[in-house]
Amino acid sequence: MSIKVKRDIYGRMRQLMLDTQLIPRGISRNEVLHAMSTVPRHLFVEEGLYAQAYNDYPLPIGEKQTISQPYMVALMTESLGLTGAEKVLEIGTGSGYQSAILSMLSQKVYSIERISSIAARARRTLDSLHCSNVIIRVGDGTLGWLEEAPFDAIIAAAASPQVPEAYIAQLKEGGRLVMPVGVEDSQKLLKITKKHGKAMTESLGECRFVKLIGKYGWQMEKRELFQ
Repeated sequence: MSIKVKRDIYGRMRQLMLDTQLIPRGISRNEVLHAMSTVPRHLFVEEGLYAQAYNDYPLPIGEKQTISQPYMVALMTESLGLTGAEKVLEIGTGSGYQSAILSMLSQKVYSIERISSIAARARRTLDSLHCSNVIIRVGDGTLGWLEEAPFDAIIAAAASPQVPEAYIAQLKEGGRLVMPVGVEDSQKLLKITKKHGKAMTESLGECRFVKLIGKYGWQMEKRELFQ
């Protein structure tokens, strides 16, 4: 997927982001660096936050949700090892920024968002960038997307106390899953590869994400699940 972006004053800020945040910390795949230097991250936050959009920290996007720091987006994306031919499941559309990055590196992205207002905003932003290979639906992300399974890769931008069984079941043999797992204040970013039907796990380091809410994640009152 090729995102159409007009020349903008933020191009230099994106390059600075690569030079100071991503490359020195080990992000090395040219395809990932190209996507990160192309997608206009400032369009995925409120206009008042444009000047902070390429800084090395998360930013609020409303409804107690955030857009992840650029390095974390790059790390999770690079860990999936995408070649451009994959079908990817994204859990937690959020602002749509990660979706846009994935859209440039895979064939199709299926993204699930719990909060309808956030999903609608992400859809508008992605449409403005011609990300036609991203499909969004509102629902319980802990269930995965059974109708479209299996997936070559799954990425979750919210933390769960454990890996939902649906993710492993909906992952292709040889597929990769990247997600944060742990308690509210202490999580590890895990990369899980499905080999011979089993989950082979490695840790990519410490992290902290918002909670993955749903049947097989953190529990909330039913009235709060889908807003």
